[in-house]
Amino acid sequence: MTIRPDNTDTFPASNEEWQSFVAQSHKTQHDLLERIKELNCLYGISRLAQRREQPLAELLTDIAGLIRSSWQYPDIACASIRLGETLHNSDNFVRTRWCQSSPIIIEADECGTVEVCYLEERPDSDEGPFLREERSLIDAVADQIGRIVAQRRAEEQMRALSQELIMAQENERQRIARELHDHLAQDLSLARADLERIGCGLPEGGPWRAQAGVIAERLGTAIRSIRDLAYGLLPPGLTELGLVETVLAHCEDFSLRHGIAVDVFADGLDGVSFDFDTQINIYRLIQEALNNVRKHAKASRVTIRLLGSYPSLLVRIEDDGCGADMDRCLSQAGRNKRMGLWSMRERVKLLGGKISFRSKPGHGLHIRIETPLNRSSHERA
Repeated sequence: MTIRPDNTDTFPASNEEWQSFVAQSHKTQHDLLERIKELNCLYGISRLAQRREQPLAELLTDIAGLIRSSWQYPDIACASIRLGETLHNSDNFVRTRWCQSSPIIIEADECGTVEVCYLEERPDSDEGPFLREERSLIDAVADQIGRIVAQRRAEEQMRALSQELIMAQENERQRIARELHDHLAQDLSLARADLERIGCGLPEGGPWRAQAGVIAERLGTAIRSIRDLAYGLLPPGLTELGLVETVLAHCEDFSLRHGIAVDVFADGLDGVSFDFDTQINIYRLIQEALNNVRKHAKASRVTIRLLGSYPSLLVRIEDDGCGADMDRCLSQAGRNKRMGLWSMRERVKLLGGKISFRSKPGHGLHIRIETPLNRSSHERA
């Protein structure tokens, strides 16, 4: 037999004590619900901050809408976030005399304010109609917004620097390519022609004529290497032939050099005119993807699809190689100096687009790129 302790003495003995117990229970339940709302507010802001592609202005407006539902009287609450001179309000915001605010501090500078107002009067509490816990909450929200804005600004600065680096790299590539093709290759071609003329004047069958022929052949090999290098730095005919034809030529050359079949399909691009920056960046993305296939994939075939589907240009690159753990590869790209993956992502950002990598060991790599197709190009198609 189990003997249970008698706990009847812990229950309220009188009606007044019972009413007090019920009231205290209701208050505890109400307080717990308020704390849950506050935690949901902070957690919700953290989730919103993970939307890296969402513009900051839209993010702050969404946060303002979330804040208003987290106060004690959400039906009459409204919220506003001021950043600099710009306001981001909940849809019902009206500034009233029942207001609670907290400054947004970024690097020791006050850059804005978070405000919560009630549209109607409510009984006084710890701070006007607001709870003491709501003061802690609005301070925490302001601090969280400050960190989000600081991080976004740092990311924008890094993105701007990355874009400047890519553009500087591209400009330097073009300069070197023109220098190699227009000067060095031409000078070597003239030297080879002169050497061949000199060789023709030497006695046939003599050692000097044979030596001149050997040197001329070496010069020819050097000239071809220089022109191939210039071609890799700045593909000839990109502006004259267009993106698709230049990609086709590069893929044919890649297949001949490395023995990897490359199939190219293009649709919806007839008559579409791209600016040079778009063409060269799409070309570089395909070039880098093929370079990664050659180095790492152990693939026998690559399929490239370019699809013009307004308002986007879609590029899909798939190989039948060994695949990889892309999460690990992308996380280690910076540490292991894998500039290929890094530069691909930065080039797509430069175009205002998105890139995704999908792969797993033994199942090849699938790259999907989506960039804006400008309206004027679409209308000319």
